[in-house]
Formats: sequence, C-alpha cells, structure tokens
Amino acid sequence: MHILLTNDDGVYAPGIRAMYSELCKMGDVTVVAPEGERSSISQAITLNHPIYHRQVQFVPRAHAHAISGTPTDCVKFGVTTILKEKPDLIVSGINDGSNDGCSVFYSGTVGAAREGALMGLCSVAVSLDSGSSPDFSRAAKVALKAIRWALKAKMPAGTFLNVNIPDVSASNIKGLLLTSQCRVPIHSEFRQRKDPMGRTYYWLTGRPPAKRKDIGTDTYALQKKYAVMTPVLCDVTDSGFLNRFDRQGVLRG
Repeated sequence: MHILLTNDDGVYAPGIRAMYSELCKMGDVTVVAPEGERSSISQAITLNHPIYHRQVQFVPRAHAHAISGTPTDCVKFGVTTILKEKPDLIVSGINDGSNDGCSVFYSGTVGAAREGALMGLCSVAVSLDSGSSPDFSRAAKVALKAIRWALKAKMPAGTFLNVNIPDVSASNIKGLLLTSQCRVPIHSEFRQRKDPMGRTYYWLTGRPPAKRKDIGTDTYALQKKYAVMTPVLCDVTDSGFLNRFDRQGVLRG
C-alpha cells in the first residue's frame, strides 16, 4: 500500500510525524506537506504565485517534500508530480486542534482530504482536540484504527472520513463512534485592540458551538470523550430540495 500524508500545520509539526510513524505500519508513506503553517485555509489552491518544492529531513533516514503552497496544493502536487502512480490512501493530519462541526468548511486539514476524495481516492482527515500538552502519538494509534475502518468500509467516490480524537488517555476514550456533522455555527467575535502606534485593529476569536445533547453529532460526542468519525460528501447539492421542482419548468419560467 502507498500512502500520501499531508497536513496544514506544516511539515515540521509533531502531529504529522506521529501519524507518519503509525502509517508506516500499513505501507510506504510519502510526505508532501506545506513548508509552514497553513491553518484555516480551507481548500484554497495557489494560482497567482509559483509553487516551490524542496526535500527536507523529516525523521531519521526519511525525507519529506516541503511545498510552498497550501494543503490542497500538496495533494495535487503529490499525486500528479511527485508520485509515479496514484496512492491507495491519502491522510491529512494530525491537526493540532479539533475540526468537528462547521470547522470542516474552514480547515486546511479537511480541505486536503476533500481534494483527495475529489480525485477518487480514499481520504481521511485526522484532528486532535488538543489541550496544553497534546499527545499526538496516542492520537495516531486511535487514528490508525479509524483509517483501517475507512479502508475496509470502502467509502463511495466523493466521500471522505473526518476523524476527531479527544486528548485523553486511551482508557478514557469511550469508543470510536460514527457520527453526523454538527451544524451549529461557530460563534465568533472581533476583539478591538490598539497596536503600538495607537492604531485600532481587530482580532477574530471564537467559541465552541453551543452544546446540544445529541450523541449522534461529532461535536457533542467528542465533548463526551468519544473518538468520532464523520463521513463527509464532496457534493453539497441539496438533492431533497432540488428534487421537489421541475427543473425544466423553472428554466421555461
């Protein structure tokens, strides 16, 4: 098995190194990651600037490909330019911080996995609901179970798996739960401050979504110390709404 591994925290982030160590148990791993942090960049691609590529020392006896672009650029570049054949699996992570609920729309980690799914490849995004001292090695072991499940489940084309893991000891994780995406918006506010020159600026901050006691959603289950797996579609068409109408009639009107 050949695995393409990327992230949005950058090629030197501890999360991707921990994930690499576990994925090596499954097959050959090629790391193609941003040269620096690219958080909250969603599925952005680089169009107006060149993309630079260099090899860097990743772990002892292994190199990684550092890309000047986005996580999605890394997937595109890895699949089309670095690898001679398409990989069997794409993994993005481990992200430092959860990507449950509406975070899937903002996350570069999730954006990379979505790009893999659009290419028709089995893809998994992995994030850790990290605290002050995140244990990525422990999270990677849990993630490996979710990844093996995804491969066995044979997800349909255009679907990827979004995995979020609580940052607690293995004995305190209640289980690996299949969930739906929480749709409660992320509440944000802009805090007003002054810079050293006396100019006013604003800093965007956020709070977790309001707790809804629905164990079937990723956000609530994660809060209850479950590791959660959410299958996410690339096609966001509201088919139910669309099918209520005669599309030809709409065009004629």
